[in-house]
Amino acid sequence: MTIAQSEGYAHRCRIAVDTCCDFTPEIAATLDVDILGFPYILDGEERADDIWASMTPKWFYDQIRSGVKASTAAISVGRYLEYFTECAEEGTPTVYLAFTSALSSSYEHACIAADEIRAKYPDFELYVVDNALPCSCGELLALEAVRQRAAGLTAQQLAQWADEAKTCVHGYFTLDSLDSLAAGGRIPPAAAQLSSKLDIKASLSFDLAGSLTLTGVSRGRKKALKGLVKSFKENYIVDPSMPLTIVTSDAEKDGDWLEAAIRKEDGCSDLTIIRGSVGPTIGAHVGPGMVAIIFWGKNRADKLSLSDRIARKVRG
Repeated sequence: MTIAQSEGYAHRCRIAVDTCCDFTPEIAATLDVDILGFPYILDGEERADDIWASMTPKWFYDQIRSGVKASTAAISVGRYLEYFTECAEEGTPTVYLAFTSALSSSYEHACIAADEIRAKYPDFELYVVDNALPCSCGELLALEAVRQRAAGLTAQQLAQWADEAKTCVHGYFTLDSLDSLAAGGRIPPAAAQLSSKLDIKASLSFDLAGSLTLTGVSRGRKKALKGLVKSFKENYIVDPSMPLTIVTSDAEKDGDWLEAAIRKEDGCSDLTIIRGSVGPTIGAHVGPGMVAIIFWGKNRADKLSLSDRIARKVRG
């Protein structure tokens, strides 16, 4: 799926993202970006993530609850070639903020396609940025990228901005069950079974590469949700101009509780909070019951140890 408003592109640039950003349908319908749909498989049938145009979140997650299997695939090199060719023939400089390479081969596929396009259209400006962000973290980066484009950043500047800004996006989430992660091979099945028996809820985030990290475990759902609030308080920098996002995979009551708790924090009562549903691409891996809070905060790169800073410099 591509969503774009082409008026005025000649004087700025195109911004592309993918459906792993988990935009709400309302934002997707009005946002001036191109959105590439990830493919996923539900009960043996391949579908394209269309941001809930063909089904509701409840229907999708009820399917998983009933035992229907869901899996995902990367966006193909061919699909990227098709899209990048369209952009090159139009001639508008393009920046693609790709879903984290730590969790998908789509970024690699996009780079392969981009190299082909640059060889064929040597004067075309095309930048592919690994956003190193899972789930709706990519949404916040894209929303701010649109604002920075409107403020006058060129395509090259926007790509450089995104590569720096992504380390200031935070995301913390908890899962009601580890079954979907186990089914997708992300964790051992025995770990999911033990977690269920002991009512242990995992709290997760991600590292600078975009890989998932375990930040803690709690006995019971309420303690896990309180842990999200704690992570928010430790890392948020109050800025009423910047929105934050709360997304769930069919767990709206818990999302309501989390929003109410955040609004009780100092300086947060009037924050713009975007509420959304985890899309089928991410939802296939986390299953029903995920609750996440995503926000702009302290630069996560500043937390690197001296050794890690040296390693990062060596890698370039």
